[in-house]
Amino acid sequence: MRMIAVIDYHKGNLKSVERGLIAAGGDARITDDAGEIARADAIVLPGVGAFADAAATMEELGQMGVIRERVDAGVPFLGICLGMHLMFEEGTEGAPDEDDEVSSHNARGLALLPGVVDLMPRVDAEGNSYKVPHVGWNSIVPLPGGGLGGAQSLKQSCSHEKPTGLFGSCGTRLVSTTEPSDAAPVFSCPLFADVAPGEFFYFTHSYVAPDTPATVAVATHAVTFPCAVQFRDNAFGVQFHPEKSSDAGAKVLANFVKLARASRRSA
Repeated sequence: MRMIAVIDYHKGNLKSVERGLIAAGGDARITDDAGEIARADAIVLPGVGAFADAAATMEELGQMGVIRERVDAGVPFLGICLGMHLMFEEGTEGAPDEDDEVSSHNARGLALLPGVVDLMPRVDAEGNSYKVPHVGWNSIVPLPGGGLGGAQSLKQSCSHEKPTGLFGSCGTRLVSTTEPSDAAPVFSCPLFADVAPGEFFYFTHSYVAPDTPATVAVATHAVTFPCAVQFRDNAFGVQFHPEKSSDAGAKVLANFVKLARASRRSA
């Protein structure tokens, strides 16, 4: 395997993602060069900044078209947090007339997946208030077959005790009320090989992706939302930050490196 390109769209520090991939055995390099991205064996789009600003910079640097072409060619791709959001058609974050619900005002993403990324609700269906941004550790539940389908039942199975605060602010960790069991669904997505259902990952976000058949895992904070997606056999997105998620996150990055290595051998 030659190189995993960690895409730099000039919005923040990407070193933690690069270090995580290197620790997992990958040859990762931060780059903003479209030509170098086109030659990479795998691509990681980290989560830094706002949707509209990131998308505009990526378009200006020629990264958008190259990513679409490489994903279409079967090159492994991983979007992290905002990087997952950018896999969708549009996003309201930072777009002109953000309060206007007319789709044409939204910022355009990679459009690998359909739908609009929008602000996370602050109140759940029962009227309970939640802090947004959602910052802290949260369990995730696999969704074999994709699609939220029974969102209400999923919300019950992976719901949290109503938090008095969020991890990192007053020390309260969001706690799943359900322990995984033999009857619980397991991850079918290869990005989560050897990851237990209900595992905790670190989140920090204010916006959530729409439900599509690409959804492979969900989490709950005010609403049940997609926290992992898969497009074809080679493109994945995660709402959480694997590079900040201890051993579980390291496993996800290691699984991606394995996928990238296998793809290179079969090319």
